[in-house]
Amino acid sequence: MDKKQHQPALNVEQQIENLKSLNLIIKDEKNAKKVLSNISYFRIIKAYGLGLKQKNSQFDGTVQFDDIVALYHFNEHFRQLLFRYIERIEVNLRCRIANYFSCTYGVLGYENAENFSVPEYHEEFLRDIKSEINRNSRTPFVKNFRNNYIDGKIPFYALVELFSFGTLSKFFKNMKATDKKAIAELYGINYTYLESWFEHIAFVRNICAHYGRIYNVNLSKTPKLYKQYSESNISNLRVFATLICMKHLLTDDTEWEEFVNAVENLIIQNPQVKIELMGFPNNWKKYLIS
Repeated sequence: MDKKQHQPALNVEQQIENLKSLNLIIKDEKNAKKVLSNISYFRIIKAYGLGLKQKNSQFDGTVQFDDIVALYHFNEHFRQLLFRYIERIEVNLRCRIANYFSCTYGVLGYENAENFSVPEYHEEFLRDIKSEINRNSRTPFVKNFRNNYIDGKIPFYALVELFSFGTLSKFFKNMKATDKKAIAELYGINYTYLESWFEHIAFVRNICAHYGRIYNVNLSKTPKLYKQYSESNISNLRVFATLICMKHLLTDDTEWEEFVNAVENLIIQNPQVKIELMGFPNNWKKYLIS
């Protein structure tokens, strides 16, 4: 198959003319120029114009530039909301893993490969941790343990605060099955589901942290869903599956209801949003609050 040639770069005025040639309605060209001077054409048009074009790559003459901008800002606000509540789940998981592991194996138990499932992964973990400690060498608690404790070693309950969510997920994945089971029981779920959700939410968290798209996109790191959801045709490819996972991990019922209401309000405020493109069923709230 012949490969495509790269198209030449367009300045903002040329970008606007190109959009008009594609049959996109631009009512306020001055505002369009302002938007495209602050948000790249590739980031906003290529991503959020997706699904609004016809098969011939033309818009149908009813789609407005402002519609695409609105979808971009919806994604921005939804992403920020999601990030805020994922952070609460992350802090809770971090606390429960740190408490359990430190009490079970001792505060330096993370150094012993026998406390984990796969020694090779443990070796990689220790290398990563050494690098992370060196990178954070000026952090007050790191300096304190290095300067004032035997061998300058950092206890696990403190070390865990240096972990990224992804590192925390990998740490959990390499724990022994009995230990994963004990932590999962704190959430009332099977550890195989917790392990899957952990990885998935860490993946989504990184999308949120790097200003990525969660609207109308398939997520490459998919979670394992309970049969009740898969039988109801809930896809694990879209962000609604993330919300399903979060439902079981956000331990404060009031916070969870607050989050669901905020999602609902955001959808109501953005009528151009097609919730099915995020995997939401029509009666989506019944799956989240029950």
